[in-house]
Amino acid sequence: MQRHLISAADLTRDDAVLILDTAEEMARVADRPIKKLPTLRGRTVVNLFFEDSTRTRISFEAAEKRLSADVINFTAKGSSVSKGESLKDTAQTLEAMGVDAVVIRHGASGAPYTLANSGWIDAAVINAGDGTHQHPTQALLDAFTMRRRLVGRDAGTGQDLSGKRITLVGDVLHSRVARSNVDLLHTLGAEVTLVAPPTLLPVGVGAWPCQISYDLDSTLPKSDAVMMLRVQRERMNAAFFPTEREYSRRYGLDGDRMARLPEHAVVMHPGPMVRGMEITADVADSDRCTAIEQVANGVSIRMAVLYLLLGGAVIEAKNVPAVTPTRTEEK
Repeated sequence: MQRHLISAADLTRDDAVLILDTAEEMARVADRPIKKLPTLRGRTVVNLFFEDSTRTRISFEAAEKRLSADVINFTAKGSSVSKGESLKDTAQTLEAMGVDAVVIRHGASGAPYTLANSGWIDAAVINAGDGTHQHPTQALLDAFTMRRRLVGRDAGTGQDLSGKRITLVGDVLHSRVARSNVDLLHTLGAEVTLVAPPTLLPVGVGAWPCQISYDLDSTLPKSDAVMMLRVQRERMNAAFFPTEREYSRRYGLDGDRMARLPEHAVVMHPGPMVRGMEITADVADSDRCTAIEQVANGVSIRMAVLYLLLGGAVIEAKNVPAVTPTRTEEK
């Protein structure tokens, strides 16, 4: 493991599998009456969010608290950022407080990389989403969910996704989730296909380690997992498709299309879902949809990442401490 987690492309297969295996151990903590480990006691983690978030922010906070870290939540709204304070000055303020790790979400692609390599702060940096660039922990939790569903929880440590066929559908152009998943799934041996209108594919996508298709119906029968991506209207400044109805007709997943998937295949969504647009309510609420499961798995993955970055780089998943919390840890 490197000191920072900025991009899914930075992870080797061994790094990624180590995180997935460690997350399996962390998931067992959730089954305990007291869901805490003392691993990061005395460490301070700040959640530095310049963009709105529900799942990612709460998931990181839950992971940090379950590892007994001291947590500082920072949002741009209501802070000096709204007065014009720069990222550098904000970072140096955090440095003065002696933080050990910074979880950052920022609207500008490259902001976490800048923070990690600028020398402004001496702390581990974890990218919680930057612009349309990367969201590595989302890709990890997605891979963790796929491995559990498609390989099995009892398959043993060291398993990757070799040979699994994963389809990502929708607004790839504005999706940091799509970029991160393509990078990580390729590293883990999966075969990835992107399905989207030509207008919602980025320039240079032909160089990505994946296949491109414009026909969802022909791709579904060959998919082990299909991930629906939200159309990110907040990042659009032009019309990328004729109407919502036309987009949904061509690229939305409804019950009839879900029936074309292999029996074992799962439907995924990173959230937030726009029901009736990229996914219908009956599909979103079906047993084959893993959206809620992905949220739960996100806590385990983020616990694993924090544990490996702050607890030491050379850590075997089997050595995650099986600690029974004392009364003082219940708070």
